[in-house]
Amino acid sequence: MSVVESSEPDTADRVPAAASIRTPVAWWPVLTVAAVAAGIHLAVATRYGWHRDEFYYVICGRHPDWGYVDQPPLAPLLARLLAAMPGGLFPLRAAAVAAQLGCVLLTAALAAEFGGRRRAQLIAAGSVAAAPGFVASSLLFGTTVLDQLVWAVVLVLVVRALRLGTVRAWLPAGVAAGIGLEIKDTVAVLILGIAVGLMLFRRSALRTPGPWLAAGVTVLFAVPNLVWDARHQWANLRMAETLSRNQGGFLGAAAHLPILLFLLAGPPLVALWIAGVRRLGATTGHRWVLATVVTAVALCTAGGGKSYYALPVLFALFASGAVAVEQAATARGRVGWPLAVGLSGLVAVLIGLPVLPPHTAAALRPIDPQVVETYGWPDFVDQVAAAAAPLPPDVPIFTSNYGEAGALTTFGPSHGLHRPVYSAHNNYLLWGPPPGTPDTVLCVGEWKPPLLQRFWSQVSELAPITAGDGVTDEETAAHAAIYLCERPRGTWAELWPGLRHLD
Repeated sequence: MSVVESSEPDTADRVPAAASIRTPVAWWPVLTVAAVAAGIHLAVATRYGWHRDEFYYVICGRHPDWGYVDQPPLAPLLARLLAAMPGGLFPLRAAAVAAQLGCVLLTAALAAEFGGRRRAQLIAAGSVAAAPGFVASSLLFGTTVLDQLVWAVVLVLVVRALRLGTVRAWLPAGVAAGIGLEIKDTVAVLILGIAVGLMLFRRSALRTPGPWLAAGVTVLFAVPNLVWDARHQWANLRMAETLSRNQGGFLGAAAHLPILLFLLAGPPLVALWIAGVRRLGATTGHRWVLATVVTAVALCTAGGGKSYYALPVLFALFASGAVAVEQAATARGRVGWPLAVGLSGLVAVLIGLPVLPPHTAAALRPIDPQVVETYGWPDFVDQVAAAAAPLPPDVPIFTSNYGEAGALTTFGPSHGLHRPVYSAHNNYLLWGPPPGTPDTVLCVGEWKPPLLQRFWSQVSELAPITAGDGVTDEETAAHAAIYLCERPRGTWAELWPGLRHLD
């Protein structure tokens, strides 16, 4: 279905009165949906343990800056503050759940902006609560779940601003988008999508100062991170290029589109977002939203982005589809849609949350590897501590990735491991090199002996990294091990350029 009108130019600005009417939000029923989702999430929030990315966010937050090579500054800062609260991991996970519940409530509000009443709002809220992509994203605290919240906020605020038609109504959208750019760069894709949608179908709004004022506010918020990035040779762009290359570029991203459209959305809910596409395409006042969705997906695909980058477009499609379902009002649909939401939610919880035994979660790793990545880090630290015990206390540990470094930094002291921990992965590369010469180093992780032998002339494997309960995670799948490296081929400063890596 084309989102470009072929009629006269002024047609894009003819907004029917119905598109400017918002129905009240049925807060109590929608909050009930959110409460059920919260109960399920929080019941298993810390059942396994930390995720490698959560270690990284917290440690980045302990090195405050206006940016990092792979993200803007806000998520690490929040992670550091949350991790300092009582409860260990729980505050981080509670924040992730709160962000996901915010998406649930905001999608119901978006359905109301589209004219949906109570039933539409409940279906929209339930769909977000039950979609595998959103459930899995809220497993852990990080940029993904926060980014999704920002997209939901911005979409609701822009729809609201267009409905109200005042300059003041655009300011919150600009603030939200600006804050979002300090969380994850993919918010820029949403902003570009909205710009395309307005240029195609709501040009009259662009003849008012509101959108331009919002854009100016957004840029002001983004400036500190942009300056940081420019001063660091546009590290975020280089990181994006690396991730795109690892993904297979445009062709790889295009091949993964079915994952977004079917698996992450939830197979039982595919008909809902298709109904949303049809309704947005047929509704003059909201056709710009469909253009935003198409543009966002196209940009993420063209840039070789991961399939979940464009996942938040489903907020708009679920909300619009729920309104279409409500307006159809068939007896079959009154039973069928709650069943579809429930079935999708059941599958999402089993796959995306730590509810199954660890060995079963490991078996599901090809579908969703993130759950099993939250299991076994204390045991990993124990293995490294045992290997390090016979060595002199000044021998440092050098890890292959930030997850290993984060686990050793976080759990090491409580497991009797009191050694400096270094890495050259992602932003760790900016915190090194250590001083002096790496005469004897314990190298831990996904190293290959030939690589280590480029930097140390004597490399001995002490022990493989193992995982209990039949678990296969990233470390064991990559045959991670613990190596004793001696007789370096230079100082840390001389070796560092070859050790650094972005991925």
